[in-house]
Amino acid sequence: MSKPELATKSTDSRRDQDRRRRRHSRFRTDFRIIVSHLSGSQYVKIEGRCRDLSEAGIGILLPTELASGEVAGVSFCLPGSSVAWDLRAVVRHRRGYHYGFEFLALADEQRTELKNYFKVLETID
Repeated sequence: MSKPELATKSTDSRRDQDRRRRRHSRFRTDFRIIVSHLSGSQYVKIEGRCRDLSEAGIGILLPTELASGEVAGVSFCLPGSSVAWDLRAVVRHRRGYHYGFEFLALADEQRTELKNYFKVLETID
């Protein structure tokens, strides 16, 4: 293997590692969630399960077909809390029926509440 090929493989490996590195740690959790999305000309609400959560987004097990880039509403209450969360999120990836959503906006108090909730959860990565 020539030196340019080695340099390319090394650079590709670093890029893959950087792409896998997350900005925010994810935490394992499990609670009910409602996802609202536009299907044709009407909004449809589907019940799912939150599987993991971070400061930037949420992993949801959802029995439906959503496209990457699709914006949806997510509604839930964190376990142990009666405060209802209604957020907008975009589908960033999908593996089977497990979807990764990125929150479009969080208020400072919501970020603080999430950080407090994370203190009792197991980190995934």
